Amino acid sequence: MRLVLLGAPGAGKGTQAVLLKDRHNLAHISTGDIFRHNLKNNTALGLEAKKYMDAGQLVPDEIVMKMVGEKLAEFKPDEGFMLDGFPRTVAQAEFLEGLTKLDGVILFKVADEAIVKRLTSRAVCKNCGNVTNINEHSVCPSCGGELYRRDDDNEETVRNRLRVYHEQTEALVEFYRKRDILLEIDATGMPEEVFARVIETLES
Repeated sequence: MRLVLLGAPGAGKGTQAVLLKDRHNLAHISTGDIFRHNLKNNTALGLEAKKYMDAGQLVPDEIVMKMVGEKLAEFKPDEGFMLDGFPRTVAQAEFLEGLTKLDGVILFKVADEAIVKRLTSRAVCKNCGNVTNINEHSVCPSCGGELYRRDDDNEETVRNRLRVYHEQTEALVEFYRKRDILLEIDATGMPEEVFARVIETLES
């Protein structure tokens, strides 16, 4: 099975990817991880991307697509994966069509105000990396470790990220809807509730 996970920042794509990975033995391909790998290893593409990042500019589609293309080339035809963070534009989606056939595109739908509330109350454990709600816990509920807030989890930044998502990525919804592979999931509620909806949709 080969899937794309779509949804606004904070819609829960990463959490659901972990659950899907365990159930269906799918590799989780995050564009963030691909970028970090290329930057850490000083690959030709990583060095090229760094020029734009150091200048505070977006990395061009061409470089992003080459990075993703190299990663997907590592997979055998019968190996499944989930793409998280790619494609972000229609141009990237068209490029992806030339690389592989997708079995589905899961769109995690959450209202903007719910996402703002979710992200501005998010805290991460310094010890184990567990994500929790700062309004509900003073220490990590998993290990008792110290919690911290990410710098970009402030309201202004969150709303700007949502604006960028709506401007750039929502065109993909119609792109995949026309191809009849878009699976829309209500991503409100607890992670296990959302996951039950995902499984019901995928396996029905």
